Amino acid sequence: MTTDRFTFSIAASCGAARTGTIAMQRGTIRTPAFMPVGTAATVKAMKPADVAASGADIILGNTYHLMLRPGAERVARLGGLHGFMGWDKPILTDSGGYQVMSLADLTKRSEEGVSFKSHLDGSRHLLSPERSIEIQRLLGSNIVMAFDELVPTTSTREVQAAAMERSMRWAKRSRAAFDAGGEHAAANAIFGIQQGALDEGLRKASADALTDIGFHGYAIGGLAVGEGQEAMFGCLDFAPGQLPADKPRYLMGVGKPDDIVGAVERGVDMFDCVLPTRSGRTGQAFTRNGPINIRNARFAEDQAPLDAACPCPVCNQWSRAYLHHLVRAGEILGAMLMTEHNIWFYETLMADLRASIAGGNLPAFANAFRAAYYGNQGE
Repeated sequence: MTTDRFTFSIAASCGAARTGTIAMQRGTIRTPAFMPVGTAATVKAMKPADVAASGADIILGNTYHLMLRPGAERVARLGGLHGFMGWDKPILTDSGGYQVMSLADLTKRSEEGVSFKSHLDGSRHLLSPERSIEIQRLLGSNIVMAFDELVPTTSTREVQAAAMERSMRWAKRSRAAFDAGGEHAAANAIFGIQQGALDEGLRKASADALTDIGFHGYAIGGLAVGEGQEAMFGCLDFAPGQLPADKPRYLMGVGKPDDIVGAVERGVDMFDCVLPTRSGRTGQAFTRNGPINIRNARFAEDQAPLDAACPCPVCNQWSRAYLHHLVRAGEILGAMLMTEHNIWFYETLMADLRASIAGGNLPAFANAFRAAYYGNQGE
């Protein structure tokens, strides 16, 4: 299935971890990769050029939010997401399945799809595999996600199995709808999503079904939904290895920096999470020595940067004291600078992970990272 539109190459491995590249017509994605989340056609509090400067090769947009506002057809008329928001690198779009389940009101699931009431204005909508793929095509997505059904990891095995099996039927329909997409399908890619909660047998059945259908890459869905890091890592001890080794593996919605390090050690190649942007807007900064709350009074006269080893423009110019002032005063610039630092921190971490895998010293890097991060000297 490898074509000029999507080529995944593994350059080096260290244990289960891999580093390499995804080559697409819109650009090259270095893996392991972190995708800043641009849910509504914006990485909140950042300009696209500043996101790119941090080292991000790809960002994420969301089907559910964009179909409701401003509307996929409108985005298409305005040049697709790339032209609309001014981002010329690859974009991955989430299928909307998670948001329908978690945000929408009065949802009703059927084999056809999910009908729901918008959380914005109460309007009724139906999101099916075919409509989800159509929206992603209208948005101009470069990596399209199959539509799936998510249920809590606390559900009964019977419920988990039924949702996984329906997700596999929807995956087949998603693939067919993508392939019918003409020029868009010829230039872009689609990922399937493995489901099955924390159950190894269900995960294996899901992986086998997705492999039979055939996708350009494979996501591990249904994790980071409250099960805790230990349970998530327990699942990641087997789930990535159930997926094709020659395709990228994407862990959806993860996560904290230490989550990412542990998942990379277990063979995951791609990540996304709202945490660095959301935390930036609420006064939390990520540092090598753990997260800090810049609102804390002890930073009021601290002239040090957020992280002395961070290469970002924020750490090179402004002090903790200034950021403390901005955030406590509710200044917009505070959210902007804190977010910029956090995105740089995540992208720098990914660069360090890639280098440590290539150098064959990932275990030493990961252990040193955890020792400093869990020390939480910054708090």
